[in-house]
Amino acid sequence: MRPGRPHDRPATRRGPTRRARRVALASCGALVLLLAACTGGQTTDASPSTLPPHVSVELRQLRSDVASRWAQVMITNDGPTALVVGGVRVDDPRFDGPAERINDRESTVRAGSTVAIPVQLPAVACPAPDEATPTVTLDWSTTDASGTATAPLTDPLSFVPPLHARECRAQALEAAADVTISAFTPSAPGQPADLSLTITPTGDGDAKIVAIHSTNLLTWAGHPNVDYPLDVVITGDGTAPVEVHLPLIPLRCDPHVVQEDKRGTVFNVDIELDGEPGQIQLAAGEEMRGHILTWVGQWCGFPN
Repeated sequence: MRPGRPHDRPATRRGPTRRARRVALASCGALVLLLAACTGGQTTDASPSTLPPHVSVELRQLRSDVASRWAQVMITNDGPTALVVGGVRVDDPRFDGPAERINDRESTVRAGSTVAIPVQLPAVACPAPDEATPTVTLDWSTTDASGTATAPLTDPLSFVPPLHARECRAQALEAAADVTISAFTPSAPGQPADLSLTITPTGDGDAKIVAIHSTNLLTWAGHPNVDYPLDVVITGDGTAPVEVHLPLIPLRCDPHVVQEDKRGTVFNVDIELDGEPGQIQLAAGEEMRGHILTWVGQWCGFPN
């Protein structure tokens, strides 16, 4: 139950009598008791610039978010009333700008529930320390308050530091070479398909492309469950582009694995820069990803 807002009353020519004043005071007291009863005796003590009590936030990245570079702002409401969230922005010095909410809408976080709001991660900022504390700024409202709050944002799975280090390493590699998944040629069942990598030196630095890893869905004929050696050396003296053909086969033929695929076409690649080992990720584009998953279904004999 929620009492309605008091309405303005028209003015009268005569002032209130003493009896009327006593009745009015009694009514006000009753109204205060009624408000306390309806709110369980609690009042909102959040200011417009802070999150309401019992609301917590954290940042996560789901497996399905990796290729699209999304993350999820998880908002948990352990309070007694619903929370409505509008604009959401994440600020982190490891990124070259804010991560903004993807959908321009409002989300209702009901009492006792958690809602995930996706944000688009911008490019990483390099150089920058891998460890930092991001903040989230969000527009919020409840039945009796509203505001714009900024709060620290935890990263319980610690996905941002390795992402930042990996993508800064990829940016450094771009000074020496451009590495892409350039083509995919499907094969008949039982035969390996061809996945092509193109490594194009940019003439500004040395590097080595050491090996490419299997994924949870795909592996290499003759090298199952292990890294496929590449050992391509890039120098800054105008080396010609190198095309590598990889014999691709499915690692497994479980239909649910293909149907629920999130990272099956995202490959980890071992590299060396200035003698230091590291790793980058290469992801097939959405169109190529679709062709690969279709081929896996046909190769494995899934029903149409």
